[in-house]
Amino acid sequence: MKKLTILFLIIISFFGNAQTVTEPKNNPKEWSQPYEPFRIVGNLYYVGTYDLASYLIVTDKGNILINTGLADSYPQIKANIEKLGFRYKDIKILTLTQAHFDHMGAMADIKRDTGAKLYVDKAELAELKSGGKSDYELGKYGVTFKPLTPDFLLKDKDIIKLGNTTLTLLHHPGHTKGSCSFILKTKDKDRMYKVLIANMPSIIIDHKFSDVHTYPDMQKDYAYTFAAMKKLDFDVWVASHASQYNLHGKRKPSDAYNPKLFMDKENYFKALKELEDDYLEKLKEEAK
Repeated sequence: MKKLTILFLIIISFFGNAQTVTEPKNNPKEWSQPYEPFRIVGNLYYVGTYDLASYLIVTDKGNILINTGLADSYPQIKANIEKLGFRYKDIKILTLTQAHFDHMGAMADIKRDTGAKLYVDKAELAELKSGGKSDYELGKYGVTFKPLTPDFLLKDKDIIKLGNTTLTLLHHPGHTKGSCSFILKTKDKDRMYKVLIANMPSIIIDHKFSDVHTYPDMQKDYAYTFAAMKKLDFDVWVASHASQYNLHGKRKPSDAYNPKLFMDKENYFKALKELEDDYLEKLKEEAK
């Protein structure tokens, strides 16, 4: 789990004090590497790149897309959706787990092309409207994305409903002010699955929480999120990055459809504990 934090620090160090509105040029190659789309469980599909997860939820009234990767992920996501046999223009709702360039770089382009409505955690409003310039960490390095105005602002436990699917937003701040996870139920044959799309609360700052004056509640938000995420109940889980739930260790591109591959709650709680240990260690260092 510490690897993702280190990657962020390497990426933003590339910029120095640059203020250009752009994505870093030295992103991990796995973020842009193509990956074969597949069905996870029920009406939930993976349509992202090798590591940047994008999820398509297919309903009888159109589809929901969660996260859009980097700006250059756009053609891959579009191709992946069509490779699965679905119409790209059938996307009716867009949403995201966090307002960072690596999860919504292509969001503005996909919204423009499809006319889909954008639903976001209301705490992300400033970051979306500024294109990330107001982000407490990445914004100061000019790591940004195309600005967006959401159509709907949501709070914890609010519902996104489309056709036969209901998606519940879970406010899990810390990584960003409006980071969130999602819970949905999906049916496969004679069984219902409760699915968690988790935004794992990794820490990306290398200085004190108290030094982040644009996000004074960060430390408190992390504590809240760890407590909330430890109480979640689900059958299947995935996350914002494929590496966070060991997608490539669980599944090979040639593997047949098998929801059981993602029914590993033990590894979710293990990963969450590792992140919380990092958080608690940081608090100890700051107290010295």
